[in-house]
Amino acid sequence: MTELLSDIAIQRELGNLPGWSRRGDVLTRTYQFRDFPEAIDFVNRVADAAEAADHHPDIDIRFSKVTLSLSTHSAGGITQNDLDLARAIDSSDEEDGAPDGAGEDPA
Repeated sequence: MTELLSDIAIQRELGNLPGWSRRGDVLTRTYQFRDFPEAIDFVNRVADAAEAADHHPDIDIRFSKVTLSLSTHSAGGITQNDLDLARAIDSSDEEDGAPDGAGEDPA
């Protein structure tokens, strides 16, 4: 089983993950897109990264807003797997060129 990260380790790593925040035992980030098809394109890229990592986020789609939540359920909280997947998602989004207006939801 993967080890839970300490609070200090999580905070330190979040400093390198702009837009991601901690809510209890979950890392979360909300992205805003121009429209539904762009949001779904992003979700498909997330699915590819998640499959490659064999680690899957909870995904909430609200028209052009996508919220990702990462937690290692088998460990009961945040592990290195969650941080690694957050980085992979961000990297994938940058490589594919985030659409204008994509990014963290200002609300």
